[in-house]
Amino acid sequence: MDSKETCRNELRLAIRQLTNRGLYSASRWAAEQLIGIEQDPAKFTPSHTRFQRGSSSIRRRFRTNDPTSTPSPSVSFASTPMPEEDDDIVDSDFYLLAKSYFDCKEYRRAAHVLRDQAGRKSLFLRCYSLYLAGEKRKEEEIIELDGPLGKSNVVNRELVSLERELSMLRKRGVLDPFGLYLYGLVLKDKGNENLARAILVESVNSYPWNWNAWSALQTLCTTVDMLNSLNLNNHWMKDFFLAKAYEELRMHKESLDKYEQLQKTFSFSSYIQSRMANVQYHLREFDQVELIFEELLRNDPYRIEDMDMYSNVLYAKEAFSALSYLAHNVFLTDKYRPQSCCIIGNYYSSKGQHEKSVLYFRRALKLDKNYLSAWTLMGHEYVEMQNTAAAVDAYRRAVDINPCDYRAWYGLGQAYEMMVMPHYALYYFKKSVFLQPNDPRLWIAMAHCYESDHLRMFEEAIKCYKRAANRQDTEAIAINRLAKLYDQLGHHAEAAFYYKKDLDRMEADEREGPNLIDALMFLAKYYRAQKRFEEAEIYCTRLLDYTGPEKETAKGLLRSMKMAQSGIPPMDVEHFPPYDPHS
Repeated sequence: MDSKETCRNELRLAIRQLTNRGLYSASRWAAEQLIGIEQDPAKFTPSHTRFQRGSSSIRRRFRTNDPTSTPSPSVSFASTPMPEEDDDIVDSDFYLLAKSYFDCKEYRRAAHVLRDQAGRKSLFLRCYSLYLAGEKRKEEEIIELDGPLGKSNVVNRELVSLERELSMLRKRGVLDPFGLYLYGLVLKDKGNENLARAILVESVNSYPWNWNAWSALQTLCTTVDMLNSLNLNNHWMKDFFLAKAYEELRMHKESLDKYEQLQKTFSFSSYIQSRMANVQYHLREFDQVELIFEELLRNDPYRIEDMDMYSNVLYAKEAFSALSYLAHNVFLTDKYRPQSCCIIGNYYSSKGQHEKSVLYFRRALKLDKNYLSAWTLMGHEYVEMQNTAAAVDAYRRAVDINPCDYRAWYGLGQAYEMMVMPHYALYYFKKSVFLQPNDPRLWIAMAHCYESDHLRMFEEAIKCYKRAANRQDTEAIAINRLAKLYDQLGHHAEAAFYYKKDLDRMEADEREGPNLIDALMFLAKYYRAQKRFEEAEIYCTRLLDYTGPEKETAKGLLRSMKMAQSGIPPMDVEHFPPYDPHS
């Protein structure tokens, strides 16, 4: 049996087992990967593969080799025996009733029905029902005490009893992989991260198809050392886990490599495509991200998951018509999803309606108060509204949820810079560049802070601008600032070098404006002072095309150079100074 057929069979059985235990998000994830495996044209008619046809261009764009049934050597395809289902007939009758209550979100009723059942499936559903009942009550108490967006110390009151019971069951050896997953989740919520990691590793090694367990384990791997210390069995699900872990640890190249290898088997996986888009998003390769999401929407026009990232790309690219269409589409599909509210918030932000934008970000947070993007984007809107106190609070809530969110640290830096607290701003800018060192905007923001009147640390600013210039600063802000800073410090040769680079860039982009005039003026005066009259004449001649004081200055420079070349003493050159970069 080839690897693709092995994966199909494992996923089909896993979907049933996960669904039977109420692990619906893991079941959906497995089903999406099942459909993501390319079907054999000899076995399936075109109607069976219509879901997959549209993804071919994305697959070609990211793959270097032709698709084959043989997996890449770097991807693990070891098989793990599937566990047998619990077949106790009496137990299953109670289980069916409890499962119906569970599906109706009557978690305590479900747990009560299974209170005397000893089967492993019933045991898991009972404990899981208690866990979810505790989570539901916790959310209710938070709203009752502090409102939907308030901070609270409320905890899940079922955690203590669940930890005690699951620990005892594990010692007796009667806890199956699903019970181990729940035990790891309980330990994670209680802050016992080391033991939680060990338990979750035990769970995924014995049952690797539960994506929820892998996701919980990934959140506990906050460093590369933690990730490398895991003793994981060799299975193809491990590669999905590593790709996501690399992504979260900002190891973008390694993450993309893993996803590209996985695509050789899961050729049409929308999950893989969306994760690759996320990596490209953090690399600021917005054109690639836009192409991926356009194709994802063609295949799945009612998709909402990850579409908030797509809206961020459209906002950054100022593709406001596409953003308007996307907002309208998600509003009609499901307007009460956090992602939908974020997309609509981005739409109103693009229209300059910041109060409405904040309203929708707050609505997203009422639906999911741990929705990271909404906190960060709401902070941006408060910055636009000059409400720095609210912006700081929003950004702090974002970094509380995810300390690795560089956008929130950057927002905090901006907010404190607005409050004229440059030392605080520098601290947060440094946090952001540590997390995202390849983003030129962050280095430029930090350089601007060093350059401010309160610090005037010009050498440090120059270092930051140079780092920004070496990291694909497409707008060339860093080059222009380097030229002006070196000019200000009296380092005229260095200033001329950067003015020339800036001028070349503006000419290549066919841009006009004051920066171009400044560059021409500086270079004309600089080369005249260096007695390189031919080069100075080129820049002076270009300045003659403009109207205003620069034209008269260029005429004076040309006259002075002609007189100097004729041997007239400098004192007779209309008192034009030999070099004054600020004249």
